[in-house]
Amino acid sequence: MWKEFKAFALKGNVLDLAVGVIIGAAFGKIVTSLVEDLIMPIIGLIIGGVDLNGLHFKYGEAVLNYGTFLQTVIDFLIVAASIFLFIKLISKFKKKEENKPAAPPAPSNEEVLLAEIRDLLREQK
Repeated sequence: MWKEFKAFALKGNVLDLAVGVIIGAAFGKIVTSLVEDLIMPIIGLIIGGVDLNGLHFKYGEAVLNYGTFLQTVIDFLIVAASIFLFIKLISKFKKKEENKPAAPPAPSNEEVLLAEIRDLLREQK
């Protein structure tokens, strides 16, 4: 059973997924900081310092914090746009790498030997 677990846990796909999750979590923190610390203050200045988190509707004991919901939606849209632009940038670099012409493959031993034979036959003529 230990061998089966070890084979499963050390498969390439599982390790790739684990690395992806860890990098995704770290990238999520970066994007969250970008939104909260850079983009939202600029948007706040543009719209006159309105704080959406403070918007609410109260009916009796019930409080509907629709401002928090709106803020979360805006945060999501900014995060989605940031990730989209980041992935588009990475794809652009990958395309440049793919467009580079590949070096021709080295000739096989048989081809090298045949070329030597050909050259020797030419010299004899």
